[in-house]
Amino acid sequence: MSSRSCGSFLDLASGIVGCSQTPRGLPRVMTISGILSDGNASSDVDSDSTSSVCRERKIIVANMLPLQAQKDYGTGKWRFTLDEDSLLLQMKDGFSPEAEVIYVGSLKVEIEANEQEEIAQRLLDDFKCVPTFLPPDIQKKFYYGFCKQQLWPLFHYMLPMCSDHGDRFDRQLWHAYVSANKIFADKVMEIANPEDDFIWVHDYHLLVLPTFLRKRYNRVKLGFFFHSPFPSSEIYRTLPVRDEILKGLLNSDLIGFHTFDYARHFLSCCGRMLGLDYESKRGHIGLDYFGRTVYIKILPVGIHMGRLESVLNLPSTCNKVKEIQEQFKGKKLILGVDDMDIFKGISLKLLAFEQLLLQHREFQGKLVLVQIVNPARSSGKDVQEAKRETYLTAKRINEVYGSSDYEPVILIDRSAPRYEKTAYYAVAECCIVNAVRDGMNLVPYKYIVCRQGSSSMEQTMGVKLDSPRTSMLVVSEFIGCSPSLSGAIRVNPWDIDAVAEAMHMAITMPDAEKQLRHEKHYRYVSSHDVAYWARSFMQDLERACKDHYDKRCWGIGLGLGFRVISLSPSFRKLSVDHVVSAYKRTSRRAIFLDYDGTVVSQSSMIRSPSSEVVDVLNALCSDPNNTVFIVSGRGRTSLSDWLAACEKLGLAAEHGYFLRWDKTSEWESLAVDLDWKEIVEPIMKQYTEATDGSYMEVKESALVWHHQDADPDFGSCQSKELLDHLENVLANEPAVVRRGQHIVEVKPQGVTKGLVAEKVLSILANNGKAPDFVVCVGDDRSDEDMFESISNAVFNSSVPALPEIFACTVGQKPSKAKYYLDDTADVVRMLRGLGNASNPKPQYSAQFQVAFDSVFY
Repeated sequence: MSSRSCGSFLDLASGIVGCSQTPRGLPRVMTISGILSDGNASSDVDSDSTSSVCRERKIIVANMLPLQAQKDYGTGKWRFTLDEDSLLLQMKDGFSPEAEVIYVGSLKVEIEANEQEEIAQRLLDDFKCVPTFLPPDIQKKFYYGFCKQQLWPLFHYMLPMCSDHGDRFDRQLWHAYVSANKIFADKVMEIANPEDDFIWVHDYHLLVLPTFLRKRYNRVKLGFFFHSPFPSSEIYRTLPVRDEILKGLLNSDLIGFHTFDYARHFLSCCGRMLGLDYESKRGHIGLDYFGRTVYIKILPVGIHMGRLESVLNLPSTCNKVKEIQEQFKGKKLILGVDDMDIFKGISLKLLAFEQLLLQHREFQGKLVLVQIVNPARSSGKDVQEAKRETYLTAKRINEVYGSSDYEPVILIDRSAPRYEKTAYYAVAECCIVNAVRDGMNLVPYKYIVCRQGSSSMEQTMGVKLDSPRTSMLVVSEFIGCSPSLSGAIRVNPWDIDAVAEAMHMAITMPDAEKQLRHEKHYRYVSSHDVAYWARSFMQDLERACKDHYDKRCWGIGLGLGFRVISLSPSFRKLSVDHVVSAYKRTSRRAIFLDYDGTVVSQSSMIRSPSSEVVDVLNALCSDPNNTVFIVSGRGRTSLSDWLAACEKLGLAAEHGYFLRWDKTSEWESLAVDLDWKEIVEPIMKQYTEATDGSYMEVKESALVWHHQDADPDFGSCQSKELLDHLENVLANEPAVVRRGQHIVEVKPQGVTKGLVAEKVLSILANNGKAPDFVVCVGDDRSDEDMFESISNAVFNSSVPALPEIFACTVGQKPSKAKYYLDDTADVVRMLRGLGNASNPKPQYSAQFQVAFDSVFY
């Protein structure tokens, strides 16, 4: 369904001035033969009629297109070339040759408005690229504002504790971010065929883009890969728009992360802030999100082997290698290649190198650290401070330990060409990546491949063809590639002494050990390249989307709170008119109602029923054709007190362990062994004392451990441990252990709400009153037993006729019930309709009174 945002900034985003239309050349969605659908057409809610007019495509969406742009100021014309180093371009190797790949993103240069249409057509024709052309003001606030000043520092664990350490949250920058994402979404919508195309969105610049795409196409095939670190929940929860971003990501079908740590932090945030649980099935992690399964993939990106090997064989690379060998003859090289920013740990690396020279004087004059500094991707006082500190530290080291023919630290602070970096990779004895936080960092991978060499490189370096290759890596434990490099020396970059010792170990390690470590790394890097990464992600995305058309889906929620409900085709909202009509047609009726969350709201602090609920229940019970039961996990004392005014109401307490048919009846109880309670109670007390915020509820037939007020992660962990503990000790006892929402419950075997329903229906049938109308309403997992039992009743001999059955859950969620109602208000409204059908109010009473009065006056 189409859902407009309630936020003014979304209205702004949908009406950005100066955004050119996508050029001709890409077919849009065909809905009727010969007619193209409008870009603003309604979404595909419950519609399977859309048909494809083009072959399957991959639409890659990222902040920047994989293009280089240069303007000829003589002619005023723009010249564009593919950026061969772009990950987005290299990914194509993982797709089949027949696949059509289209890119959506921004250009790295600003294009005048009067040139945009012509350039857009050129880029589409020549490169299959669709530019977004963000307005300059939006672009500045979006990228340099929200992305670089707020998201990027936060994802790297930097909080704006004061104005000198980062910028505080700015709502205007957030609006610009949303507006930019909306423009990206519009471009994708203009070219996408949602039934066939797979859309793959990249990185933190486009975190709410999935919401816009899912809102337009409910069944869009959408993957998202998060290339940055994802912080722990304690850091992430400080973001004022944390829920909107999480919900944006959850509108994807598959979300990828480089490491399990990043995925674990994301899952923890979903649990703590949105109350979502995840589970692992057959090696795949999935989150249930309103009936949709959002899968989580953990796979670090790789490098393009062919691209690196081709650069290794360039004459310019070989010449540079000879130059480096001559320049540093008789010396060993340690190499660092980093962007100039505060998280790359360059100054910490220099301090560790200084410590190495101090502690191991034999390396003075023989060991050189070459630090290549890539240009900063952002500007600001933090970057300037990091640069100043780097230069001051390097200058001090060179003054203390250097000489006329020896400079310990070489800083290459410029945009070094690729061949030059490759040459340094090939020559360096050791490579160190000392970042204090980094999403992935492919420098170690590139170093390993370059150290493996090539035939021309071996000839240049004077190495025999069959000689063993060696490499040594010192990597920070806080970077994404660290877990995959098991042969590297992992360090805490903040521990200067440990980093210095790691560098010493790396350059003094025996060649045989270096060779084994290198071979292990090279096998991994060469087999897990960028093509493997792209192919693996796309295969998982296809698997995640395969059941899109097996369920009914529709959108709910406004603005960035939009999400899609995906449920069984037979699952629908219970119509009051429909159930009342069936009620009137029947004469023997059974009604089963849960208590908490069904007739009384879960959010209410007052657990007793309202006067309206009591009146409705009494209206239903007053009909002699009705048998009405409240079936609850609550104790019988509580239910008796709260529902004392409902004299003809049946009660089933503690999931059916206790049962009475009306207020005048005696309580019936199951004859079961409860000796196991003496085993369970001390164990639950132990977990209660160890888990702050938890408590134990003692029932006559059951014991329940609650942890909804405990820390979400710790409470969940403790509940799993308690479940395992109790299952072990109760293995030979007549009790079952059940883990529910924020509870662990132990109760007698054979006591379920489903058995209550079966028992009542069976007794009615045996008394010749087999019901021809059954309603069952509940809201949680324990009620699913009732739904199943009632559904099975049509096949049970205890119910000879086929009754009208209405199994209904409260809330739109996966269920064994065939119907749903939105909330307790809907339930009460439905019950009132049934009650009114049993006790119709007399019509025309006012007119009759007037006529009667006129006879006597």
